[in-house]
Amino acid sequence: MPSQSWFIAGSALLLSLAVGAKGPHPCTETDYYYEYTECDSTGSRWRVAIPQSHGSCIGLPEPVRGTECTFSCEAGEFLEMSSQECTQCAAGTYSLGSGIRFDDWETIPTGFSSLATYLDNGPHGNDSLTCNSSSWFPQSSYLESNRDECTVSLIYAVHLKKQGSVSFDYQYTDHKLFFDFFIQNDQCQEMDQTADKKWLKLTSHGEWATHTVNLKSGTNILYWKTAGVLGAKVMKPVLLKNVHIEGVAYASECFPCKPGTFSQTPGSSSCHPCPRDTHSGHRASSCTPCNTTTHYAPTGSGVCKARPPCSKKDYFQIHTPCDLEGKTQVIYRWVEPQICLVGVAGAETLPPSGDRETCPPCNPGFYNNNTATCSPCAPGTFSDGVKACESCPAGTEPAVGYQFKWWNIVPANMKTSCFNVGNSKCDGMNGWEVAGDHIRSGAGGSDNDYLILNLHVPGFKPPMSVTGGAGTEFGRIIFEFEMVCSSDCELYFMMDINRKSTTVVESWEGSKVKQSYTYIMTKNASVSYTWAFQRTNQASEVRQNVNDMVRIYSISVSNAVDGASSECQACALLSQPSGSLCVPCPPGHYIHTHTSQCTECPPNTHLTSHSTQSPEACKKCGPSSKSNKEHSRCYSDCVFSYSENKVSLSFDYSSLGSVGTLMNGPHFTSKGTKYYHLFNISICGGEDMRAVCTDNVTDLSSADSQRETGESANAVESFICQSTIIPSSGRGFRTALSSQSISLADTFLGATVALTLGGVKARPDLFPQTTNKVRDVNLFYRSLEATSSCEAGRNVVVTLRCNSERSTQGELTVPSQCPAGTCDGCIFHFLWESSGACPQCTPTDYHQIEAACKGGLQDKLYVWNEPKLCVGGVSLPENKTWPCNSMDFLVKMGAAIGAFTAALLFSITCYFWKKNKRLEYKYSKLVMSSNKESELPGADSCAVMEGEVEDEVVYSKKTSLIRKLKAITSRGNRERYENVQLNSSQSNGLVWG
Repeated sequence: MPSQSWFIAGSALLLSLAVGAKGPHPCTETDYYYEYTECDSTGSRWRVAIPQSHGSCIGLPEPVRGTECTFSCEAGEFLEMSSQECTQCAAGTYSLGSGIRFDDWETIPTGFSSLATYLDNGPHGNDSLTCNSSSWFPQSSYLESNRDECTVSLIYAVHLKKQGSVSFDYQYTDHKLFFDFFIQNDQCQEMDQTADKKWLKLTSHGEWATHTVNLKSGTNILYWKTAGVLGAKVMKPVLLKNVHIEGVAYASECFPCKPGTFSQTPGSSSCHPCPRDTHSGHRASSCTPCNTTTHYAPTGSGVCKARPPCSKKDYFQIHTPCDLEGKTQVIYRWVEPQICLVGVAGAETLPPSGDRETCPPCNPGFYNNNTATCSPCAPGTFSDGVKACESCPAGTEPAVGYQFKWWNIVPANMKTSCFNVGNSKCDGMNGWEVAGDHIRSGAGGSDNDYLILNLHVPGFKPPMSVTGGAGTEFGRIIFEFEMVCSSDCELYFMMDINRKSTTVVESWEGSKVKQSYTYIMTKNASVSYTWAFQRTNQASEVRQNVNDMVRIYSISVSNAVDGASSECQACALLSQPSGSLCVPCPPGHYIHTHTSQCTECPPNTHLTSHSTQSPEACKKCGPSSKSNKEHSRCYSDCVFSYSENKVSLSFDYSSLGSVGTLMNGPHFTSKGTKYYHLFNISICGGEDMRAVCTDNVTDLSSADSQRETGESANAVESFICQSTIIPSSGRGFRTALSSQSISLADTFLGATVALTLGGVKARPDLFPQTTNKVRDVNLFYRSLEATSSCEAGRNVVVTLRCNSERSTQGELTVPSQCPAGTCDGCIFHFLWESSGACPQCTPTDYHQIEAACKGGLQDKLYVWNEPKLCVGGVSLPENKTWPCNSMDFLVKMGAAIGAFTAALLFSITCYFWKKNKRLEYKYSKLVMSSNKESELPGADSCAVMEGEVEDEVVYSKKTSLIRKLKAITSRGNRERYENVQLNSSQSNGLVWG
């Protein structure tokens, strides 16, 4: 046996002995229960006895080896711990084997807990929101969540021996309440889940949806969390029921059948509801019939109820379809199931059926096709419902839509149903009944049933003059109704756009006189309108107020895309007649007054008015902006120019054409919720570069619906927009929430270095001053949407500042004095510092540099001036290269010239030195001759000859060719004078040869 198992077993034994030592009597089976120790590394465990209360008895059973950890029981069985064997559940109980089911919510079952998160308003916490009363509340057959802003979690921990799953049914109809489901392990680490498993989808009003998530083996802590949206009013709660967990090894006991259900045989895995007119109590193995003469019971009832005498509220009338003679029969029927007594004192009897009445005419836009049914008129035609369909006159078009004012049958695009929040006893019943000139709420199964009437509109086809801008009317629904209520009753009018979420538009309580209600559609989308009537909000299963009802006399929907036409209307101002239809003008065109033809707006204008038929309908674009190619709107091309000190500067902000984003905060509500303001800014607002702010509150849990319809989240598109962001940590959410998206700038007024434009003033004093020589450029915007504090709308000033140290995208800031971007709520100020906000480059923004000569070539380079305060514009000229005198060549040439000059100087020096020597020699000879007293001076010719000879002998040691030739010539002369006798006393002593 492993040491760990010995230790656990020994500890359990010592504990039991220690406890038993204090007990006053020997332990019996009722004084303790069994549990298994944790499995060790070999897969073994021990069964130990745990006392019900500390020190209550002595002599607890000793620990024994338990079953293998892989042991499990089948459905309908439980593990009997005394014998450690699987045993069948007794009749009246059930077991899922490897699963747990919670379907009885009279109280919150053992193991479940509800935890509310406390919020305060910041560091002082003066007005903290008390969440003591916020919890999940049991409501017999389901759990109900909180209805306030508190974050409340329903928690259940389960240990699985193998991989399993959890599934539950829920009802989630209010988008103002967030509902998510997630799982943690025993280390409080959230397990990976996809968004569609984490955030639960909204359900239609009253529908129950089933959600299933896989679980891993080991400890799983399940969280059902709800939280209200910031500032929302009273919200509809989330409802939860039928929690089913699979993956446990065994059930330690069987679950008893709840009242109204039974299990007849041992080993049952579920309980069955009792049939109608029978009932059962707790842990029932069979159902007991009611005395149907005096009592009744609906399906799954725990008690029998007394039958009341029949009254007029227990029957209703219907009309059969019109026959070929244009007649309809009136039929009276008991409300099913019939619970009232007929043959008792004071009971009403069912009126006779079969009276024939004249059928009402077809609804407008339909005609009688001689088949006792009404058919819609063909496109381009109209009818009032009595006459045959006719073509629309030239220059007009059909006004399509629905006009229901005769109710012989439920229209094809309408449906009716009944449902009950707690059960399904009215499923399959008609919630509304047609009654000739009106349609009215039906009887239902009980007074707390919701009686539903639904009308689906696939889309709208507005007149040609509608452009689809903000606040545009695409269509409207008008209905006329009255309410008759003797006690509590309520009518809800709801709307569901693009199958995303159902929201309550309006509601009425109590009796209401005949009146009309109108709702305008400002979005072209698929929509479902729903009327839900409830007689009382109390959970009563007895129909006490069946005569309380709502009657709808007429329903009219304009511009319905699949509607019929009851009349024709003149062609819209932005369309031209073509036969019996109206052909729309292209965007940016107006109808010419005389020709009634579409005419294009002039350049740099756009179409802003649909109320005139003249060129004045085309409005000029503002400064520094132009119209798009369709002339439908104006936008900035991101290029602005201005002159200063006779220098023209041009700015190209196309690099800033993408959307800039700024999030400031955090801010805190009075109840402590943290939020931020997110601004998206597109200064140019090009064709595909508008700023977009989304609202994911409605669509947060509608990923599937968005994928099916291809619709994106609700969004606002403009030059500048703002959203309120609640971070994931702000209220315990698992993802950030974006809401309250608004447009701050729909129109671009212009760009200038001046401080005022269009009555809007920039505030440079709100931002730090700059030493930059390039002036700031102010861009002005306007939104005409009025608010309570800004009746003339909002304005925005975006100051663009050149900053070479910033990136191209730059940085957006708001004034430190106004951290929300505005000081008065009407004018917003932003500073956008960027290198992309610098003016376009010109030739004065760069200079040239000549490089050193290398290899006989020289480069001329062009570089920007520092700091560089320009972008775009002209480019740097290309570098130039040309031949040059290299330094090596000049040095060599200089050296050669120097050497030549030195040689020349040396030669000249030598020449004069030699010349000087000859002169000196001659002079010496003359001096020597003049010093001899006995001799006379020699002849001049001899002196010359002697000098020449002496010169040859003394100085010509290295004789050149010229000297040799000269010497040969000299020898010839000497031979000629060889025999001449000179008249000298020393003539015998001189010999030439």
